[in-house]
Amino acid sequence: MPIANLTDRLTALVEVGVHDHIFPGAAWAVGTLDHSVAGAAGRLTPEPASAAMQVDTLFDIASLTKIISVWSLIGRLVRHNRLGLDSRLADVLPGTHGYALAPVTIFQLLTHTAGLPLRARLRASYGVVYDDIVRGVLREPLEGMPGQAVEYTDRAALILGLVIERLLGMPLEQALAEYVLRPLGMDATGYGPLPAAHGRQVAPTEYCEQAGTHLCGVTHDFSTRLLGGVCGISGLFSNVPDLQRFLRATLAPSATQHGEVFNADWVRASLTVQTGALTPSRGLFWHPAAGTLPEDDVWCHLGFTGTAIWLSPRRGRYAVLLTNKLYYTRDSARVNALRRDFMRCAFGL
Repeated sequence: MPIANLTDRLTALVEVGVHDHIFPGAAWAVGTLDHSVAGAAGRLTPEPASAAMQVDTLFDIASLTKIISVWSLIGRLVRHNRLGLDSRLADVLPGTHGYALAPVTIFQLLTHTAGLPLRARLRASYGVVYDDIVRGVLREPLEGMPGQAVEYTDRAALILGLVIERLLGMPLEQALAEYVLRPLGMDATGYGPLPAAHGRQVAPTEYCEQAGTHLCGVTHDFSTRLLGGVCGISGLFSNVPDLQRFLRATLAPSATQHGEVFNADWVRASLTVQTGALTPSRGLFWHPAAGTLPEDDVWCHLGFTGTAIWLSPRRGRYAVLLTNKLYYTRDSARVNALRRDFMRCAFGL
């Protein structure tokens, strides 16, 4: 179905999410390299006086940070032969020498097959000092045998962020800005916390007992806050137009206007199942969208706050759905059902 014909159906789906209190508001887009449709529904909060959600409202995109930041920059390092998928952590992070992480490979981190602890537990395990946390993460015993199971864990992105910083010789946020955000014109995207007088609307997330209000412009992820607001796990704020720029560049990785941000071989490998018969299937940080078949070729990544991006090279199409469902609840059952309906409609499945 042509993209222009999807607007009414997608708008109706998102408005149901608002009406049923799955989220206070949402912004979305579906597009190709040449055409797109976008919209917004609901408000920043359920209060009648709250501002209406806009297409360019900023959201805490949570684990989409893993794609925008870590996946992009690891791809750059691989493309410039600074890193190989078979590189061991012992070869790129000296702090792992003599510890369980030493033989773990970049490939195993990107496919969530490294056997890492499944929970971050940073403060409980290592305290609140940044250097102590990093040292502890790099020395932590594994919980599984590398290569034997697919187990999603935030620690994979945290460790890869440290690899990026060491090999590029700069902080993660600086590397992201220099090699991804500026080349793609993603001017609205960046790590928080956002200044109180920020000029754009920002969607609030969960109520914080300590702050006495809903978090807004401060990343929800506690591990990221503990690390100063910047790491590979989470921390980015972005909006629909910027994520469209990112996804269009991923669909056309060799286009000259995208410079050296993406490489066709890296995108192709990332959007190919790399985990064999293990389940759930994984590419490189991307994974097949829930409820799809291999021939559908729809890949995605989700964020805990209520965000999602999808990509299908075969169809030449992408989709973005940003919500602040965490304003209401941590339970994801209802938003996941709506995400599946949105994805199926967006990609004609």
